[in-house]
This record gives sequence, C-alpha cells and structure tokens, in this order.
Amino acid sequence: MSAFSSITGGTYDYVIVGGGSAGCVLANRLSADPTVTVLLLEAGGRDDWIWIHIPVGYLYCIGNPRTDWCYQTEPEAGLNGRAIAYPRGRVLGGSSSINAMLYLRGQAQDYDAWASYTADSRWSWAEVLPVFKGMEDYWGGASPAHGAGGELRIEQPRVEWDILDAVREAMLESGVQSTTDFNGGDNAGVCRFDVTQKAGLRWSAARAFLKPVEKRSNLQIITDAHAHQVLFEQRRASGVRYSHDGQMCSAFARREVILAAGAIGSPQLLQLSGIGPVPLLRQHGITVLQDSPVGLNLQDHLQLRMAFRIQYARTLNTMLRSWPAKIKMALEYAIWRRGPLTMPPSQLGAFVKSDPNLQTPDLEFHVQPISLDRFGEPPHAFPAFTASVCHLRPSSRGQLCITSLDPRVQPAIAPGYLSTDYDRQVAVRAMRWTRQMVSQSHALAPFAPREFMPGLSFQSMESLIEAAGQIGTTIFHPVGTCKMGQANDPTAVVDPQLRVKGVTGLRVVDASVMPTITSGNTNAPTLMIAERGSQLIRSSQAF
Repeated sequence: MSAFSSITGGTYDYVIVGGGSAGCVLANRLSADPTVTVLLLEAGGRDDWIWIHIPVGYLYCIGNPRTDWCYQTEPEAGLNGRAIAYPRGRVLGGSSSINAMLYLRGQAQDYDAWASYTADSRWSWAEVLPVFKGMEDYWGGASPAHGAGGELRIEQPRVEWDILDAVREAMLESGVQSTTDFNGGDNAGVCRFDVTQKAGLRWSAARAFLKPVEKRSNLQIITDAHAHQVLFEQRRASGVRYSHDGQMCSAFARREVILAAGAIGSPQLLQLSGIGPVPLLRQHGITVLQDSPVGLNLQDHLQLRMAFRIQYARTLNTMLRSWPAKIKMALEYAIWRRGPLTMPPSQLGAFVKSDPNLQTPDLEFHVQPISLDRFGEPPHAFPAFTASVCHLRPSSRGQLCITSLDPRVQPAIAPGYLSTDYDRQVAVRAMRWTRQMVSQSHALAPFAPREFMPGLSFQSMESLIEAAGQIGTTIFHPVGTCKMGQANDPTAVVDPQLRVKGVTGLRVVDASVMPTITSGNTNAPTLMIAERGSQLIRSSQAF
C-alpha cells in the first residue's frame, strides 16, 4: 500500500490530525515503535512543489491556496479597522513549508514561566533544553547549547548584504550588544539568524521528520483529508471523521486521537466536536460535550514594518526587476546553492529592550533587504530595507470562533492587536527607537536612508499609534488557543500532559497549547512541544 493512498476507514493505535510541524514530529516518534500503528491526516497536499524547497519561494507560497489556508482576520480596531491576511501552511510540513525558516527558541524565562504556571517542571528551560538539542543538527556542532546529529538541520544564511552589515553596525552604535547565538536562553543582542536549511534548501518538518520514515509499514499518511469532527464513545475520543476524495471517512483510534492542526485548526475542530464555550456551541446547535475556553487566549506577534529608501546599495527590490540580476541569482543558486535565492525573509535580527528597566528584551527586529506593501505583492521599484519590529510579550488577547458547521469555512479570527494601552505604548517606543537608530547612525549615513513607511509625518503619540495600526501586520505566530494549565485552572483547555480536560483519549500537541507566547519566532518551540508531547504519550502507554 502506498504511503499516500486513500482509505475509507480503519483502526489505528493513534490518529493524528494535522501534518504540519508538530504532526510530522509526532508521526515520526510514535511510529518508531513497530508494535503500534499510526494514521496521519493532512488537509493539504504533498510538499512536491519546487517553490516550497527553494528558500525564497516563500514569496510564492504565502497567499497561494496550494500551500496556504489564506485565512483573513476580522476587522481589527487596533489596525484602524483593517482585516489582514493570516497565512498558515496547508501542505505537508504545515507552516514550516512556507515560513521564514528562522530557528529561535525564545528566552529561558518563557519556559520557566510555563513550568510555574502549569506546576510541571517538564516545561522549564532546564528540562526543555535537552529536548531542543536532541532534535538539532547544528552547523557549529554539539555544545552545551546545541545538539548535533538530529533530524533538524540548522545552518547560517548563505548570502550577505552590505546594507544589513551597515544596519548591524547601526545597532551596535545604538548600544545593542553583539552576540553570536540567539538560542542560549538569553537572546539579547544583534547577529544573523540561524535558519532551518540544508545546503541551500528549506529544511521543513516534512523533510526533516516525515520523509525519512514515510515508508514505515505501520505509518499511514493521507493528504487532502479534511477533518470534520472528533468522534466520541461516551466521553472518550474514539476516532476522527474526515472527507477525502469526495467521500466521508472515519478512522478509529485504539489509544488516542491527537490534534496537531495548529492554533487555528485545533480549536476549530474541538469546537465543531462539542468542546468549547457553551454559548458559542449552542449558537450553532452543537451538542455540548465539555464547556471549555477553546479559542480564547489567542496571542500573536504584531510586526511594525518600518521601511527606508536608500542609495548606493543593492537590495532585492531592484534585483527582482532586472533580468540579468535574476539570471545571475539563478545560476549562483543552481551551481553553488548560494545567493539571494537561499535567503529567508529576514537574515539580520536583534533583541532589544523598549524600556531599560525590563529584565529581558521585549522587542525583536527582523531586518530585510527588501520592502513591499504586503506579502503577495511585488517589491517597491527602488532600493530599500525594512526594519520590522515586534513586541515579544503582548498583553493583548484575541479569540477564535467557528462561524459554520462546515469545517471548510474559516473561523472568525480576531487577534485583538493593540487592544491594551501597554501594547500601544510599546509600539510607539519601538518605532521611535528604530527611527533614532537609523537617523543617528554613522554606518548608515552613506546610504542616505529615508523613512517612507510609515513616514516622518507621524510624530506624536496619537499619530504613531495610528501609524502602528496602518503598518502593523501579523508575523505569523498565532498561539495559545488551547492553552495548557493545571487541572483546576478554568482558563486551560489541556493539562500539562496536553490531555484535553473533561474527556479522555484526546490530546492537543501544537502551538495552541502555549499558555504565553515565546519571546521569538514560534516554529522551534512548536517542534519542541511535539517532541515533548510524543514523550508524554509514549510514557502514558508504558506498562
């Protein structure tokens, strides 16, 4: 039987919903035991499109229904009433097949806070660090901070830009410390990001964890399989109902059903299955199985994309408009797997404090040798760079609610950006800090940078809040909608072992279980959650 063939039913030990970052790790780890059977259901298709694997292909994958769910948020008051695109991967590998490829764990304090909140030390920095290291094949080899020999290849960028070197010097002039690694638990400083690539190719979760094991006889993978509902016998999850090839199918689980559909898909499926806020379920005529705060606690990093027109430097803006430059880039990539086609959206990063009284950085910069109005649109016609800055620990909270009994209808996604005074104040401080860094830099002076997004006409506190609403957009880090917490925590959906509260045989293992968002990009933490989740699942089955 082919690993991607269709079935119309079947019983397995584990049924996993979602073949994204978490689902790929879970499928690998659980099927490593030859005595169990595993089914992986993925609503998207196979990751067999060339632009998934060429790093710069994110420009073609984001906003493309072949690889992206193409969600839209509700109109956001904090974004001046705008509804924005909300990309999520819809393909094997999930968002790791279309994301920025940046490998960032966050800060040690993030995980110590999780451990304190859940009263479970297994989520502390000291205990998750070995989990991170065990998955890594780090470019610098094994060390106290990093691992070698794991499935996830982590490398340095394979292209350099003079303008990014100048921005790094400008950061140093502004008092930011130099660092060589953002992943040691304290990410303060400025340096180039590490990326999940291997020899110039995107190294998604599907490439790292699923492809090497997809031929296992005890692992069944079905793509284009859209989950409709978790099935229950009494209060025990017994399987999943899904559509595939125009027919409805049911797959049954002897041990557990595991939701790994992400911070949007997992809460949507729980609500459709009768687990969620009672008023919402009754509004849609769904029989209430368990009253639960599913879909609440949505958190995301809002990026403020400040852009600066420059002179006397190459950027991707003009290179992508020049056929000779395009040909040169293509040859450089084909021959050496180097150059601009290997670039992630951001190569230079910095973590700084918006307030010197803070214990750890609360701002993250993604600096890019490109500028555009939004993903999916062409770059501007002049050379420019973008200094995108996001607030790492927002106090704003949003929510997600189903709008239809049809799982193919996207839920209402309301991130609640800039809905607190504190977040608005941090946004203003972030923009002012960026302006000062650029305008006072000796290193950047030769390039004559001129801000055009949002523009220098925005100066007062009130106008800068308006500007933040104008230029702010997601940086693709939704988490928290199936929050974990202690057994007696009424705001938690899952317990510290990621078991859905109020029922049995059902877990959620993905970014949605984060109680609070990590202080950095969220793909690496999601992979760690899946690795830890697989350990919890296997230990619970030990006799």
